[in-house]
Amino acid sequence: MNQLEKSNEFGGPEGPVVLVIMDGVGIGRHPESDFVAIANTPNLDWLRENAIYTEVKAHGRAVGLPDDADMGNSEVGHNAIGCGRVFSQGAALVENAIASGALFSGAVWEELIANAKANDSTLHFIGLFSDGNVHSNINHLEAMLRQAKAEGVIRARIHPLIDGRDVPPTSALDYVDPFERFLDEINADGSVDYCIASGGGRMQITMDRYNADWSMVERGWNAHVRAEGRRFATMREAIEVFRKERPGVLDQDLPAFVIERDGVPVGPIVDGDSVVFFNFRGDRALEITKAFEAEELTEFDRGPRPKLLFAGMMQYDGDLQVPEKYLVSPPAIDRTMSEYLAEAGVTQFAVSETQKFGHVTYFFNGNNSGKFATETWQEVPSDICPFEQAPRMKADEVTDLVVKAVEGGEYRFIRLNYPNGDMVGHTGDVEAVKVALGAVDDGLGRIMEAVKEAKGIMICTADHGNSDDMYEIDKKTGQLKRDAEGRYLRKTAHSLNPVPAIVYDPSNTSHARLARLEDPGIANLAATCITLLGFRPPEDYTPSLVDVG
Repeated sequence: MNQLEKSNEFGGPEGPVVLVIMDGVGIGRHPESDFVAIANTPNLDWLRENAIYTEVKAHGRAVGLPDDADMGNSEVGHNAIGCGRVFSQGAALVENAIASGALFSGAVWEELIANAKANDSTLHFIGLFSDGNVHSNINHLEAMLRQAKAEGVIRARIHPLIDGRDVPPTSALDYVDPFERFLDEINADGSVDYCIASGGGRMQITMDRYNADWSMVERGWNAHVRAEGRRFATMREAIEVFRKERPGVLDQDLPAFVIERDGVPVGPIVDGDSVVFFNFRGDRALEITKAFEAEELTEFDRGPRPKLLFAGMMQYDGDLQVPEKYLVSPPAIDRTMSEYLAEAGVTQFAVSETQKFGHVTYFFNGNNSGKFATETWQEVPSDICPFEQAPRMKADEVTDLVVKAVEGGEYRFIRLNYPNGDMVGHTGDVEAVKVALGAVDDGLGRIMEAVKEAKGIMICTADHGNSDDMYEIDKKTGQLKRDAEGRYLRKTAHSLNPVPAIVYDPSNTSHARLARLEDPGIANLAATCITLLGFRPPEDYTPSLVDVG
């Protein structure tokens, strides 16, 4: 890799360049639903009026997703920010692999099918049960089930993880009912037995990330593998009973359930089975993958590990080579900004709390968990509690570390993520969201002061929207939806809105000004950071948002 060249126009600031990623903080289109605008954010408001300000895309094709109707997410967002280019991402890669037949002609799929047939065993599918296209897509699951039947697999069991975050918060039955009809059709000729076996809400079981709460994985393991849990005749019955017992519960928080037939669980995972974890996104797949693959597991009492064949939809960690077997190869992201800066000798500091730590490290560095030579990473442990109960999260602690790093002068480039706007936004609790955004703004103000004192430069942006779009929108009318009592319907998914891109150079040493670009996106931020550090960005990076000198 060629090392970065120093810029002739600007040699970089005296202090560090600080990249602030306000997770889930976009620019809303509906004043009543835009809680970024509603919250008390005097520092962000001041930056909009007084610093270099523009808006950039953070969804759809701008971050490598198949269609501009696809919402962005933190993983593809940090990939784009960190690598400075747009790569085709998980959903697009899987769709292409299914459409071309490459997934089904691959060695891993063939091995999974052959194993189930040779052992007269079960083919299991575990994954997020929606068409949110952020972690998974139910259409991929249906395509694999059709193919499994066509190839002679007699028995399949599905273990759905109920969404309610990337889709409307109580939309589970909108997916369950059509899927049950799909299963009725596939089972109609009597040649196969395909059915739902276990499941639960994505924030209750299986899909923990960054080692934040392994008890979620344990609950999932107990339901999927051991078939331990509250039993029901159907998934619809489980959801209806849970909702009756806990009025107002969101889909993501529904407890684990197990489906039984004639008093016996229909689908425990046992020796000889084949298992596919069909999420394509890595962060919430790594822990359940470890539970299936690791020879020894200390995080919970797994009990006897079934001897089976396990595969992920994609490889979730390129450095760790996890999982061992996967159906679709992830994007080959190379030459990230961190690598370029390390080659140039630029000292770097990355910090966030647990919930987004992997985003400013693993995802930012192109889905690799290894540090480059000049990098220092620091994680602040997140609270283990519902985010709406502690909406400030660890913003204050993250800010403390950033201010210390700015003042210490050791690092030339500092990057951080405030998770609040996204993680609290996902709860649908608008009062908590206002507190969350206030915490981010407090931190922003402190970083601005530190950057000013150090004669540095701050770049402030987001990886996608969320808190800017807290109520459901009618796709036909474009208006906000209301319930029968006239209240706005809560929305917990990411938005399709643009996000801010702000350059704050209080000393004006860069003489930065907005570049004339058509349709910029968050991928342009890498070149922006490199430019403001006093280097020339690589020629194939999307161009800098600013010109300098």
